[in-house]
Amino acid sequence: MGFFDRLSRLVRANANAAVSSMEDPSKILDQSVADMQADLVKLRQAVAMAIAGQKRLRNQADQAETQSKTWYERAELALKKGEEDLAREALTRRKTFQETATTLKTQVQAQDGQVETLKKSLVALEGKIAQAKTKKDMLKARAQAAKAQQQLQSAVGNLGTDSAMAAFERMEDKVEALEATGQAAAELAGADLESQFAALEGGSEVDDELDALRLQLQGGPEAVALPAAESSAPVKEVKVEEVDADLEDLKRSIDKL
Repeated sequence: MGFFDRLSRLVRANANAAVSSMEDPSKILDQSVADMQADLVKLRQAVAMAIAGQKRLRNQADQAETQSKTWYERAELALKKGEEDLAREALTRRKTFQETATTLKTQVQAQDGQVETLKKSLVALEGKIAQAKTKKDMLKARAQAAKAQQQLQSAVGNLGTDSAMAAFERMEDKVEALEATGQAAAELAGADLESQFAALEGGSEVDDELDALRLQLQGGPEAVALPAAESSAPVKEVKVEEVDADLEDLKRSIDKL
């Protein structure tokens, strides 16, 4: 394959691709129907001309047949009058018109066939145009729906890379992160508050015990040595020296608190 053949094919391919991309189905459908209507008008004109020619040939054939009969009658009249040469001339004219009538009849028969063919073509074209008009609106609606669907799919496909959508998604992630941080801070604050109250409650119990112990100590060695009221055991006198060691241990334990 030569270079120029390849170049020519490439140019035609690019031209066809460019034309295809510029084709609007709605406009092409309207133009196609308009072209068919123009063809229909031309075909009707052709049929009308064929019918007119058919009638003209038939009239000419009838006239030739009439002239043939007329000259035959004249030949008879001349022969009756003894004009043999005149009768021969009349028969010659009659033969000429007879041959013309025969030729015209043949042409009329051929014209009849052409007219019938044109009429059938006209009816077929009218049917196709009527069908095309019916389909045109439906095809235009389908083309518009397909175009809208294509635009929708293109828009959906571009959502992931669109800057506005990407920014929106980033802000959504940021809001969710802020919400999570706030919830974590609230949980930590609540936990710290609980621990503070727990410490306060625990410290109150220790303070109460410490106050009770101080009251007991302020009551003297006798208060420390006294047993519980509900105890039925005999009271035994406790010497101060015996509890000094215990008292020191208790002080050390309190200081550690």
